[in-house]
Amino acid sequence: MKRLALLATLALFGGTVLSSQVQAGATFDAVKARGSLNCGVHTGLAGFGAPDDKGNWAGLDVDVCRAVAAALFGDAKKVKYVPLTTQQRFTALQSGEIDMLSRNTTLTSQRDTELGLNFGPPNFYDGQGFLVPKKLNVKSAKELNGATICVLPGTTTELNLTDYFRANKMDFKPVVIEKQDELAAAFFAGRCDAITSDSSQLASIRSAQASNPDDYVILPELISKEPFATGVRHGDDQWFDLVKWVIYATFEAEEKGITSANIDSFKGKTDPVVKRLLGETPGLGKALGVGEDWAYQAIKQVGNYGESFERNVGSGSKLKLPRGLNAQWNKGGLIYALPIR
Repeated sequence: MKRLALLATLALFGGTVLSSQVQAGATFDAVKARGSLNCGVHTGLAGFGAPDDKGNWAGLDVDVCRAVAAALFGDAKKVKYVPLTTQQRFTALQSGEIDMLSRNTTLTSQRDTELGLNFGPPNFYDGQGFLVPKKLNVKSAKELNGATICVLPGTTTELNLTDYFRANKMDFKPVVIEKQDELAAAFFAGRCDAITSDSSQLASIRSAQASNPDDYVILPELISKEPFATGVRHGDDQWFDLVKWVIYATFEAEEKGITSANIDSFKGKTDPVVKRLLGETPGLGKALGVGEDWAYQAIKQVGNYGESFERNVGSGSKLKLPRGLNAQWNKGGLIYALPIR
């Protein structure tokens, strides 16, 4: 009797697992059948996600979309970019309007749990800061008591701002505008003493919208931790696995010195990790449901993480942000690929 009960339990458990696996491929199968990826991006943030005058999208977050498309389809161009405001982004992902959200979005416990989302590894570590006109002669955020501050609504930025001022027993007057461009325009028009956002976003705003960027300074304090990560819906482990490991592959490629330009010269090398990245050792592609050259395609067509960083937000861009926390783990940063094996 005990044996029959055990077998019945195992059968029930096995049926549950099988059912979960069938449901788990819903997004993955839909994207593959559609032949293109619907990727939620920023409405226009230089360095992270913005179209040029010809409508071509570029940015650090856009490169994540392109790398996933390259891994799945062998073609980084098979992406439909869906511009989303801060208010729209999570609803668009939850409703299925987009397949993944790659839009300078901070990974938090609430978003990871209550919103029904999963997040890949952070592809940019940031912190919230303040941008002010130099003419105010403000040297520290603690000198902003009573200031008027421009802030986006419905964001962690707004909550952090309130917490910071309360903790430091200061007051402020918020100017709340939903669209980033309009918020920045209000700041540069003098409606606010300061504008607060992630420091990288402030650098982008200053570079793209200030008539003279040198007239503005980002204050030294960072008042929060803002790890930006790519989001997908709960309930599709296969899709989540692909997005996650594509990002790790771009991290690993930089660590190994593999770039979009030299990747073919690594063929035939004995390093087992390199052989897996290039698809010469099969297995991981099959496990992910894609071709064995999935990582090769992502790196060849889009580049490794360091290449993406430098051209979009680093030394090769207008933002010229230092690597800082976004350096490789063995160079003092937090970029760390889990073992690809």
